[in-house]
Amino acid sequence: MEAAELHHAPTTVLGPIEGDTDYPPVRTLDDAKVICSLESKKLWSIAGPIAFNILCNYGINSFTNIFAGHLGDVELSAVAICLNVIANFSFGFLLGMGSALETLCGQAFGAGQIHMLGVYMQRSWIILLAACILLLPLYVYATPILKLLGQEADIAEMAGHFTVQVIPQMFSLAINFPTQKFLQSQSRVGVLAWIGFFALIIHIFVLYLFVNVFKWGLAGAAAAYNISAWAIAVAQVIYVVGWCKEGWKGLSWLAFKDIWGFVKLSVASAVMLCLEIWYFMTIIVLTGHLEEPIIAVGSLSICMNINGWEGMLFIGINAAISVRVSNELGSRHPRAAKYSVIVTVVESLIIGILSAMIILASRDHFAVIFTDSIRMQKAVAKLAYLLGVTMILNSVQPVISGVAVGGGWQALVAYINLFCYYIVGLPLGFFLGYKTSLKVRGIWIGMICGTLLQTFILLHVIYKTNWNKEVEQASERMRQWGAAQEELVDMT
Repeated sequence: MEAAELHHAPTTVLGPIEGDTDYPPVRTLDDAKVICSLESKKLWSIAGPIAFNILCNYGINSFTNIFAGHLGDVELSAVAICLNVIANFSFGFLLGMGSALETLCGQAFGAGQIHMLGVYMQRSWIILLAACILLLPLYVYATPILKLLGQEADIAEMAGHFTVQVIPQMFSLAINFPTQKFLQSQSRVGVLAWIGFFALIIHIFVLYLFVNVFKWGLAGAAAAYNISAWAIAVAQVIYVVGWCKEGWKGLSWLAFKDIWGFVKLSVASAVMLCLEIWYFMTIIVLTGHLEEPIIAVGSLSICMNINGWEGMLFIGINAAISVRVSNELGSRHPRAAKYSVIVTVVESLIIGILSAMIILASRDHFAVIFTDSIRMQKAVAKLAYLLGVTMILNSVQPVISGVAVGGGWQALVAYINLFCYYIVGLPLGFFLGYKTSLKVRGIWIGMICGTLLQTFILLHVIYKTNWNKEVEQASERMRQWGAAQEELVDMT
């Protein structure tokens, strides 16, 4: 498969442009329509396959939860705790570390330094594998950690056992994420969609075989989870080595050079993303302290699972807008970057509103997918309104985060997330959940307020952004990280 062409602005859009390859200013409604049409085609040519791939990957998590839910309510809550707390903790950290490649690879590709992409990817492999080793105690001691956080003993014991069994899946992410970002930065996204699709089909088959036919219970679900995760990682590496000759020049000792600077950017990316992912993970932990924790955690986990399906779509759009912004900044096209952001935010908001309407229309019925328990289904229906509001907010917030990654603003967004989520949203949710009769709804309402504040602040930041200055900063970043061009030597 050939790489898609670089997704920057054409030399002419609304009319002849002399000596400029960026978009001209939008002055009329017709100009806006043309820009919207062009940007929509570019965005969705990247976002469509990426979103499909991420939805398939999330489907692996979701179907694991579904099969566990039909084993029993305790099993549903235990797997939900593992996937939404422990595994989500490591997922967020490793995805954040890997997201540094979205900035560097995207801007390097836009600047024509394609030869450096393979080096960046190898550097990220090294850093993420080291991070996996550091995360191991979290998996090994999951049961006492969950008990310390106040989870019911039965749920904590079962969740901890399942967590140890899925350790191989965590290590697969150290290979998966950097390889994925390497391909995304070049718009080689079709192959990601196919790999994700086949992995999901295989996962459902193996789950059914291990859980329903062999009767291995949660151990079978964990085995299927590990097999599917490593199948995705290995397939991506095979494609990179076999078909990405321009970006992949073989293993190189250069991957170890300047690794500390790369670590700092990776950590900034990780903190930014983790503060978002862990924020919604915390709602599960807090809910475990309420009365009837099995029903509370189970009903909330079903809502989070549905929200996750929509969230995976917007993570795909997040990745696409990151590619668009980083490519345009690397190509020195400030207006194209700005207009791409505007079009993406508007279209994402429309999708979020439609998703919320579907959830509200089916609020009494969608829980049957996950559980046969009538009590659990009724509990889910009571939370549907908050789920709808969350879906609307989550349609805009990931897009803005993608802009931040594409522009290299990770540290700024990390500070904003820390304030909005953990100084405003979390304490408010704790107060409403434990000091009022709202309980789980109160926890969720408080956290929605934090997300709303963060979204407004980031929208203001984007509104005030000087895109010409961002182009200059991208050029400086490429001079810093691309300085080793002459030193690129393959390992033999």
